[in-house]
Order: sequence, then structure tokens, then C-alpha cells
Amino acid sequence: MMSLETWELLSYIVTVVGLPFAIIVFMFEQRKERQNEDEEIYQGLSDEYADFLQLLLQHADLRLMSPEALSVELTDEQKERKKIIFELLTSLFERAFILVYEPKMNTQTKRLWSSWDDYIRHWCRRNDYRKALPELLVGEDPDFEAYIQKVVEEEVKHAP
Repeated sequence: MMSLETWELLSYIVTVVGLPFAIIVFMFEQRKERQNEDEEIYQGLSDEYADFLQLLLQHADLRLMSPEALSVELTDEQKERKKIIFELLTSLFERAFILVYEPKMNTQTKRLWSSWDDYIRHWCRRNDYRKALPELLVGEDPDFEAYIQKVVEEEVKHAP
């Protein structure tokens, strides 16, 4: 039979060793869970962008994946479809910005955001998308609008 002193010593050991260990394990699990949630968000957004690319394929006559130099004069109906596609794209970019972008990002978030930054820059290089942006950004998140404007300035500055 253990004495009261032995039980007291064991409780101190648990308090000194076990409690900090439990806190560390809890924090590790929380970080892992946040990382999994971030991955799920990113995967959902990636799926939406893949759906968007399918939409572009269905509307290949708009030549939105071709260099602008190859574009042809569009009919009124094609211009309307193009405007709607640009609205969908801008909405997707805003959702990605709100869900993923942070001013100070850790390595994981930077990794997730970098592909979205590439997509945004790709579209901001297109003159037709840039021309449509003022109308597309009306009512959008102010931080997102500022981000897009900064990207546009950078891409215009570096345009060939």
C-alpha cells in the first residue's frame, strides 16, 4: 500500500511533467487541425478554379486562354458572356483572397496563396480583364480591391 507521501509525490510529478506535456500535445493537435482546415479551403478553391477552366473550355469562342493579339471582334452576346465570366473570376479571386491571404503569412499560408497570386497576375496581364476591373470591383472587399490594384500596377509596369 502506498503512503500519502508517495501519492503526493506522484501528483507533483504529474503536475510538473504531465500537464506541460498535455498542453504541448493539445497545441500540436490544434495546429495540425488548422493546417487541415487550410488545406480543405485551398482544395475547395482549387476545385472552383478547375470548374472555371471548364467554363472557359465551354466558351472557347471567347478566346480567353489565347493571347489577346489573336482575339477577334466579339458579338454583343459574346461580350455579355465574357463579362459574366470575368465577374465569376473576380468573385473567385475575392473568395480566395478573403479565405487564404494574410498580410503576414507563415510558410504554409504563403505556399497556399502563391498559386492564387499567380492566377491573379496571369489575368491582370490581360488588357481586356484590366479594362473590365473598375466595374467588376464595385462593391468588393476594400482590401481585395487594393490588392488587385497593386497587382495591376505591378503587371503593367513589368509588361513587355
